[in-house]
Amino acid sequence: MVEHHPVHNSEVFLLGLAPRPSVPPPSPPSPLTPTDAGSSTPIEHLCLDSTGITVDVEEASSIAKRRVTGAIHVLNTEATALRSLTQLYKTDATAAEGFNEAVDAIVRQCSERGKLVVTGVGKSGHIGKKLVATFNSLGLHSTFLHPTEALHGDLGKVGDHDAILFITFSGKTSELLALLPHVDPNLPVIVLTAHSQPADCELIRQRPGAILLPAPIHESETISFGISAPTTSTTVALALGDALAVVVSQELHTGSVSSVFARNHPGGAIGASFTKSDTMRELAVPVSEIFFLPGLTADLSGADVLKAGYESPSGWVGAGDALACPIRIRRLDTSLMARRLPDIPDLLVRRSEWISIGADTRISQAARWIQDPLMAPDYGEAACSEDSILAVVDNKGEVIGVLEAGELLRWRES
Repeated sequence: MVEHHPVHNSEVFLLGLAPRPSVPPPSPPSPLTPTDAGSSTPIEHLCLDSTGITVDVEEASSIAKRRVTGAIHVLNTEATALRSLTQLYKTDATAAEGFNEAVDAIVRQCSERGKLVVTGVGKSGHIGKKLVATFNSLGLHSTFLHPTEALHGDLGKVGDHDAILFITFSGKTSELLALLPHVDPNLPVIVLTAHSQPADCELIRQRPGAILLPAPIHESETISFGISAPTTSTTVALALGDALAVVVSQELHTGSVSSVFARNHPGGAIGASFTKSDTMRELAVPVSEIFFLPGLTADLSGADVLKAGYESPSGWVGAGDALACPIRIRRLDTSLMARRLPDIPDLLVRRSEWISIGADTRISQAARWIQDPLMAPDYGEAACSEDSILAVVDNKGEVIGVLEAGELLRWRES
């Protein structure tokens, strides 16, 4: 006997409807599959709803435009401030007089073997440090003094022949006001500030003889950018400081600013730009930058030379008709500090022992002569070491500059 059991399947029968052909549903779009006819259409292109992508693109474009617009606003604002500052120094007698007095003071003090001491706090302090680097690269001895550290010992940086530059937008920075009474009243004080009149600046009211260097801005940074962060004010302070450095260097190093800068900046792309065209005239330390000790050589000591070497803008020291180059001064032992100069061996080199080289001789040619004395036309087999002194002479045989032979012994033509 056969048993009948129900059969289970997934078919559904609808009664009373006309039969229809079975059509499978469409397949979902496939990923890109290369065919002989070409690449298939990307999935994104089959999407019927592209509204989200359009919105994202427009939003990204809006953000980019807003960023560039903001940058242009800042650049325009700072450019306007610089144009206003330029106009001020063209037309305002107080500003022009202050700049002239500042240049006079720095040139005078540096000519007397002094230096420029720059001080400031916050962003003004950072501007001051940059200006110190610029002054030094142009052969103007300069140093930064933090006003708070000055009250705790660093005031010893300030010498008897120095000039001091205060940088303060407000003109009443508390740290600078605390430092001012401790600055020798005989030293020239320059105040770079936003004020256009001396009477408006608290620092100058407390030091009436101070020199005003106005660096105002055409509108406050709060109005320009909605915040009081130092931006426009630091830009004009930096620009005015750069102007001061360039003008002072042109007066102190008449006709030789380029060679001074090249000597102080031998590295990087800037240094490389000077290498190929320099002559010995441009490379030498000018005689005017040598610190000559007063008095008789027999009365001077090793300590006198060491102190003078520190104060000398070039590191060179002269005593009578003899010179001590930086490398010889650095070799001075402490046991020789108290000894008289004639009793210290290998410190001073007399004029008769200098090696003369024409000022218009190319550096490459002079280097070959020094490195191989047999090639030299004038001094033949003269011995030459790194601490030998090269005298750079003009067409009349006058010494216009000096150089340590070691600089040429280490020289390599690029």
